[in-house]
Amino acid sequence: MGQLAEALRDLEEETVIELVETGIKNGQSALEIISECNAGMVAVGELFSQNQYFLSELIYSGEILAGVMAKLEPLLQETGATESKGKVLVGTVKGDIHDIGKNIVISLLRGSGFEVIDMGVDVPTEEFAKKVKETGAKALGLCALLNFTYPEMKTVIETLQATGIRNDVQVIIGGAPCNEQVREYAGADYYAPDALAAVNLCKKIYQ
Repeated sequence: MGQLAEALRDLEEETVIELVETGIKNGQSALEIISECNAGMVAVGELFSQNQYFLSELIYSGEILAGVMAKLEPLLQETGATESKGKVLVGTVKGDIHDIGKNIVISLLRGSGFEVIDMGVDVPTEEFAKKVKETGAKALGLCALLNFTYPEMKTVIETLQATGIRNDVQVIIGGAPCNEQVREYAGADYYAPDALAAVNLCKKIYQ
């Protein structure tokens, strides 16, 4: 694990920002920096799952990462494609108001050339189905940070099924409580363990 990943894992905000600024000055690409930050976030997630970190640490790590993303945004815009690679809907499910992870995914998707429709937080189930119909997006990202909200992901997918558009869109889930078991339970197509994985899945969907 690199120095930046370790600093993020240990929630050392000042060190993280210093290392990111040094990386940018030295010509390190935004995606390289994000990749190392992802390793740090994975380590934070592991500490959370082992009950060594709690929700406050998880949220704080996300805030540090949001600060990193703000510094990288101009670099991501420079590398973004001029022609859209496809439409992606992203939203945090009903009952959950966390948006840090969602916003990081959106920044990366836009930097990778996707047209992203940000649906916000605490999104009513029917809104997802309505927006899929309206936009014709082939990819839908559902986010949750609180473990009691992930069953809402299943409700969204059942609503897509009931409205006859389930086969028109591929659903990616992500967030702290999510894993392959949750994906299977919800009936989603993919689980993204981090933001870069979400981008790669959208690329796969639009191949």
